[in-house]
Amino acid sequence: MALVLAFLPLGGCQTDSKQQVMAVDKSQVELRAIQTRAFDTSDRNLTIRTVISSLQDLGFVIDKADEQLGIISGTKLSGYAMRMTVTVRPRGKTQMSVRASAQYNLVAVSDAEPYQQFFAALSKAMFLTANEVD
Repeated sequence: MALVLAFLPLGGCQTDSKQQVMAVDKSQVELRAIQTRAFDTSDRNLTIRTVISSLQDLGFVIDKADEQLGIISGTKLSGYAMRMTVTVRPRGKTQMSVRASAQYNLVAVSDAEPYQQFFAALSKAMFLTANEVD
């Protein structure tokens, strides 16, 4: 009887788990939409090199680049410390999916602005590369 009474107070603290899951899923889906873009190219290595140059253009210092895994990490130390990790993966036969994940002081960045800046720079670079403009 004492064991049952010990767990009774916990029942009142329980929240609706379905609401929690749906709230987390919605925010994760929205964040993923901010963090991911698809580019019309099948050249993975060229996309990786373009990601690296775009990060450098934005002031990031490349910490790691693994061409086999398609992962690039860079740190920006311009008045603050932001780390961005970018993953490049094939999406079908004609596209590459690029997903960026940023952290500021070990906290995930959910603000759209850093991602918009990165993808704007990457989109321009991908366009110039595809059209062989120097």
